[in-house]
Amino acid sequence: VQLQAFGGGLVQAGESLRLSCTTSADSINAASWHRQAPGKQRELVASITTGCTTDYTDSVKGRFTISRDNARETLYLQMNNLKTEDTAVYYCNADLRMFGKTYNTWGQGTLVTVSS
Repeated sequence: VQLQAFGGGLVQAGESLRLSCTTSADSINAASWHRQAPGKQRELVASITTGCTTDYTDSVKGRFTISRDNARETLYLQMNNLKTEDTAVYYCNADLRMFGKTYNTWGQGTLVTVSS
């Protein structure tokens, strides 16, 4: 059971990116995006429940939006008005349902670089 994250890249400050995270699992339960900047610990950026309740770390509130497409088993992170301090490797994490069991799984990470 795997998660595949993609959509990272190099952008200038103020621009936008959308990250996606897909799986071949039967369904995604609770899910989240995390990031790890160079020399820093991994931090939770945004989370979403099965019922689409969302939560964000303070530094991205009003700029980032987490969402999900249950039909496509895909998780998204829309990032607007990016700042240089958003530069990090972004990871998705989710509780995946497969064969009647739940597996907490991490995606492989996708690099977001924001230049000034």
